[in-house]
Formats: sequence, C-alpha cells, structure tokens
Amino acid sequence: MTRMPLVLAATPIGDPSDASARLVSELGRADVIAAEDTRRTKRLCAALGVVPAGRMLSYHEHNEAAVTADLIERLRAGERVLLVTDAGMPSVSDPGYRLVAAAVAADLPVTCAPGPSAVLMALALSGLPVDRFAFDGFLPRKAGERARVLADLATERRTMVFFEAPHRTAATLAAMVEAFGAGRPAAVCRELTKTYEEVRRGPLGELADWAANGVLGEITIVVAGASPVAADLPTAVEQVRALVGNGIRLKDACAQVAEATGLSKKALYDAAVARESAFRRG
Repeated sequence: MTRMPLVLAATPIGDPSDASARLVSELGRADVIAAEDTRRTKRLCAALGVVPAGRMLSYHEHNEAAVTADLIERLRAGERVLLVTDAGMPSVSDPGYRLVAAAVAADLPVTCAPGPSAVLMALALSGLPVDRFAFDGFLPRKAGERARVLADLATERRTMVFFEAPHRTAATLAAMVEAFGAGRPAAVCRELTKTYEEVRRGPLGELADWAANGVLGEITIVVAGASPVAADLPTAVEQVRALVGNGIRLKDACAQVAEATGLSKKALYDAAVARESAFRRG
C-alpha cells in the first residue's frame, strides 16, 4: 500500500489571493481536510474556486486529543490528510503539533505546503534586525505571569516576535515598557495583508501610549533585542538580583546576565551570593 503523507498547508493570513497554487491543489485532492474552523475553510475554498473532493472535519484545540488518533488511522489506511488552520502555518500557535508528533512517532510521512506567515512578514516590515530572532507566541494572559516571562526575556539579544489579541495589546505593551524600558525599539503590525494593514514603529513607550486608546485587528508585535551593556560587575549583580526578585532562579539569572554582558557566570554567581550574604549580615 502506498503511504500518503500528512500535508501541513499554510493558508492566507488575510488576502485570499496570497494562497499558493500548491494549497489550491492540496485542497482539491485531499481525502480528508482537517480544518481548525470548517466554515472559514469552506469560505476560503469558495474564494479560490476549489471544490474539495474529500471529507472536511473539525480539528481544533478542544478536540485535538480525540481526533488525532482517527487521523493517524486514516493515514495508515492510505488516505491523504490535509491539515489547515484559519490563517498561516499549522502548529505555529495553532493546532497541529500533536498530529505531527503522532505521525512522526508512527513513522508516517509528513510534508508541508509553505505559504504566508505573520511572523516572517512582521519581521520583514518591522525595520528591526532579522539575522537572528525568537518567536515567543502569545504571552500569558495574567499580569503576574506575563511580567515574569518578560523579565526572563529582558536580556534576550535576538529580535523577538509575539502574537497578541487586540484587547490585550495595550496591557502587553505597557508590561514590555516595564520589562524592557520605554526606549526599546519595536513595531506593532496590525491586520497584515488586509485592507487596513498598518505598521507602527517606534520606542515601546510611544507605542504603549498609542495603544492605550484601544487597538483593533490581528496583532503581531516585534521587539528589538537587548543591546550589549558594559561589563560592570556591581551593576550586573544588581541585574541578577532584579531577575531573582521576579522569580528567576539565581543560576538562570546569572546565565542571562552573563550572556548580555560577557561576564563570567561563575563570577556573577559568586558576587551575587557574596552580596546577599553581606546584606544579611548588615
């Protein structure tokens, strides 16, 4: 029996005309289309003039566990399974990872039909360095957890990309000001490829002020990485203490600050321990 692959296909993030010829072909030939939202996928098919030949079923975060086993059995039976999400590449902050992992574990072939990506488009439009970057997806919704994650990223040297819901964008930018400083360069990309596409560039403080009145649409935030700082041991120890105060383990805090300053992790650790001992004695 010929083993058909699981096909991950990127869908347009806004403008249907961004659909690839490969996506159109896959939609028309798949035995099963696993879609995050079948209604949106049917609208996309209509916009592209595609009549799906196979069955379309729902595959989203609430039923992944139950449906994954069925899709694996269909692949084993020789069916061609196409996985699509509402926008962009499956498994990138969308359903898909669980199915890919199960297919790999079952030694079933997996392939990809590339296409639109909000992450890469936002990076390209941001005007920030793109030679090295980190994608951090959605930040935690709770303020305390969000602050801890951002504190952990304060010394990250790579450009960072985040997704955010419009109603949380103002709070997230304000939290970034607290963690990264008001002057850190950033860009807020809104409604990419859509009619009201907008890219706001500037220091985080200015972007937070702009977002305070509310933001609409799909949001991607790009933030410049931390700049190298002078290798000043006392200042670096204070940075370590600040990270520890935000819940980071001492060893991890020393590693972060060492990466940012070029100082030795051991020197930082020893100095931080000595500083804490002196503080307790005093």
